[in-house]
Amino acid sequence: MGRVSSKYVGYEDRYFGLVDGMKSLNVDVRGPIQLASRCSFVQSNKLRNYSVESRESADSSVNGICRILENNIWNGEMENALSAIDHKSQPGYVVAVLKRQKDAHLALRYFRWTEQKIGQPHPPEAYNSLLMIMAKSRNYNDLEHILEEMSLAGYGPANNVCIELVTNMIKSSQLANAVNLINTMRRLKFRPPFSAYTTLIGALSDAREPDLALGMFHQMQEIGYEVGIHLFTTMVRIFAKEGRLDAALSLLDEMKSNNFDADVVLYNVCIDCFGKVGKVDMAWKFFHEMKAQDLLPDDVTYSSMIGVLCKAQRLDEAVELFEQMELNRKVPCAYAYTTMIMGYGSAGRFEDAYRLLERQREKGCIPNVIAYNSILTCLGKMGKVEEACKIFEDMKKDAEPNISTYNILMEMLCRTGKIMMVDKVREMMETAGLFPNTWTINIMIDRLCKAQKLDEALGIFNNMEQMGCMPNSVTFCSLIDGLGRNSRVDESYRLFERMLDADLEPNAVVYTSLIRSFFKCGRKDDGHKIFKEMTRRGCAADLTLYNTYMDCVFKSGETEKGRSIFEEIKVKGFVPDARSYSILIHGLIKAGHARETYELFYAMKEQGCVLDTLAYNTAIDGFCKSGKVNKAYQLLEEMKSNGHTPTMVTYGSVIDGLAKIDRLDEAYMLFEEAKAKGVPLNVIVYSSLVDGFGKVGRIDEAYLIMEEMMQKDLVPNVYTWNCLLDALVKAEEINEALVCFQSMKDLKCKPNVHTYSILINGLCRVRKFNKAFVFWQEMQKEGHAPGLITYTTMISGLARAGNVVAANELFQRFKAKGGIPDAACYNALITGLSNADRAMDAYRVFEEMRQKGCTASIKSCVILLDALHKADNLEQAAIVGAVLKEMAKSQHAAKSL
Repeated sequence: MGRVSSKYVGYEDRYFGLVDGMKSLNVDVRGPIQLASRCSFVQSNKLRNYSVESRESADSSVNGICRILENNIWNGEMENALSAIDHKSQPGYVVAVLKRQKDAHLALRYFRWTEQKIGQPHPPEAYNSLLMIMAKSRNYNDLEHILEEMSLAGYGPANNVCIELVTNMIKSSQLANAVNLINTMRRLKFRPPFSAYTTLIGALSDAREPDLALGMFHQMQEIGYEVGIHLFTTMVRIFAKEGRLDAALSLLDEMKSNNFDADVVLYNVCIDCFGKVGKVDMAWKFFHEMKAQDLLPDDVTYSSMIGVLCKAQRLDEAVELFEQMELNRKVPCAYAYTTMIMGYGSAGRFEDAYRLLERQREKGCIPNVIAYNSILTCLGKMGKVEEACKIFEDMKKDAEPNISTYNILMEMLCRTGKIMMVDKVREMMETAGLFPNTWTINIMIDRLCKAQKLDEALGIFNNMEQMGCMPNSVTFCSLIDGLGRNSRVDESYRLFERMLDADLEPNAVVYTSLIRSFFKCGRKDDGHKIFKEMTRRGCAADLTLYNTYMDCVFKSGETEKGRSIFEEIKVKGFVPDARSYSILIHGLIKAGHARETYELFYAMKEQGCVLDTLAYNTAIDGFCKSGKVNKAYQLLEEMKSNGHTPTMVTYGSVIDGLAKIDRLDEAYMLFEEAKAKGVPLNVIVYSSLVDGFGKVGRIDEAYLIMEEMMQKDLVPNVYTWNCLLDALVKAEEINEALVCFQSMKDLKCKPNVHTYSILINGLCRVRKFNKAFVFWQEMQKEGHAPGLITYTTMISGLARAGNVVAANELFQRFKAKGGIPDAACYNALITGLSNADRAMDAYRVFEEMRQKGCTASIKSCVILLDALHKADNLEQAAIVGAVLKEMAKSQHAAKSL
């Protein structure tokens, strides 16, 4: 304890009278005695001879005070009642009363009131009693203020009080408050007890807060506590489990520099933790180092190392180590056998697993339920349901199936769609005296949702209470996700509200499901509201949620919002992964910003993202759409060299990119490569080749691709037919195009506006205007309203054919219907009217075109200029000539750049 502050010296006599009085009341006065022992004016015998009657009177007064405080409302009436009791002559009442209080707020009011009434500071015991009330009631509002006051008075919190505070903060999940308490005590020059530190470090370890734990660990060393091997082991375990191996190794070095020898427990922790994060060679190093230190590996050591090797698929080494452990061993280690059996099962070597079970029996050790559950789990993951059922029957000879066994079986059956068998297994479980727990129900609901049997899942959910189970967060999460994925988003949201009503806190997975569901149903505003609600409730978003939200936002057309979410990922301290970049690149490609692919792709690589197939496919698609086909080709080769198998999407993107820049031979070679590797190709890939061959006039090859596609039972879509029709029209094979059109309708592929536009354009080019008009009428009859392209095609065709009257009428009708002609339409009509010697009509269309902001082509201007000169419209000709000069200047300036 510190020295008593000088401002309290005037209270010496009263203070030590209080101490003796407290003794007479059987009050614990360890704090005051410690303080008094340091002072030169100890009065040890002053009030020790109180009569039994006075003690009874004191107890009666304390009881009276406690009865007054039971009202729990501090007001003037309570103060008057308390004033009737003489606190000044019996200051020991305060400690006795405080020890019986539970309400921290009321205790503090009483503490302050009595301090004022008595006219002297309370003793350390009173302060510690007040802190103990705060600890037990978990009310820490005034804790820091009380500690500061104790520091000024020269007091310190008792060790048991400090431990009680830390323990209760941990129990109420207030780890931040516990850390703050220790830091506050250090700031005020108090020395927190050793147990407070170790308890807090253990809690921080469980909560996966390695940095805070390390801070407490170093603080212990700073104030002189000797940290032993046990604490070092705890710290190493924390950092190794988090994958922060450098920090774990640094702690091991520090331990060695402090001359601590590692024990078997520490080595076991290192082997287990380093192995679980994939550092198998490091785990091996610890195993051999342990033996070099003359420490004998125990059962845990061998079992952990075997487990690490099995997980790393180094089964031969695991078997060798297992046999080494078994050498000259009379009693087998059941845990090691179970670990080895699990290793065989995970590798699909079930016969070896069964032989090991038999060997265990022969050694007099009956395989336990955990060993059988391990085999059943592995069989379930590989879909071997019948074999699993046989093992389930066999296990009954050795071990009684437990509830986990039945849960494993039900999960397996649900996963493979054998829903009817689940009820039989549940009946078997109940016959064995076991009843479904929440885990069992969660398995059934989750698998039913994944099998899209939502009503059955909801039926089980609604009967949970009758089964003696209460739904937890996992239950709600499965149903919310299942309903949302099947567009039952309103039911999904109602379950979310029920979850809140049940005082269950939704996690990031639940919010991810809701956001995805609302966006998928086209209710993007509700999706944004869910994200805001999550933020308001203080739920921490994870990277998966941000990625999903960003993907939904891009797909809904909110490009800039999508960009901002990507930036927010970095602001929130997350490192964007390959999926983050893939979503961003894909969203920008769809929004027409494919040129940004290059920069983003290399930013992803520089960041060290592990590229997966999706990332490669997205980047390749972006490079192709931005014209960087060579780069896409290189990336395809890099993808293959890095062990990623190109998919249909990969080949489709590169084939389409090559076809669009007329590198058809290379595109066809890739097409053949994909088929040779067994990659299934869809209609889109075939259509890319049909379009490519058709555009360069290689119609026979386009037909061959079309025939091959149909031979593979792939049905050409309207885009495929349009590509072939367009190729035939451009080759002026209009009759073949009409035959193709009929085939299209025979195969039940409905023509669209673009189909009719292609045919109308082709017929107009070969001057078959009547036939073109027939298709014009058919198109409208089929419910296709002629659009800009169709009108432009018809007007241009009529104008080029010299039928300018019909072209002009159609032009005027198009505008009357609210249509806005484009430059191609204006230029075609100007050219047609000029060629028909209707120079002034052509000039009026030319002026209208300029007013509308459309640019006349050089060709149409030259033809118009010639027609105006012929008609002696020199003033108008001068204007057109001036426009031509300006266009020539602009072209020259552009070339000089």
